[in-house]
Amino acid sequence: MTHLAYLDAGSGSLIVQAVVGGVAGVAVAAKLYWRRLVSRFRRQPTDQG
Repeated sequence: MTHLAYLDAGSGSLIVQAVVGGVAGVAVAAKLYWRRLVSRFRRQPTDQG
């Protein structure tokens, strides 16, 4: 069984654009929810007197 595939410039450009858009979307979401993300991993200060 032979599979032939051809990616022209338009297809390659679409793939690159989708990857860059996904990375940008993750970056914007991380920026919007940064404090929530950090607060989950930050240790709470303990009061040891």
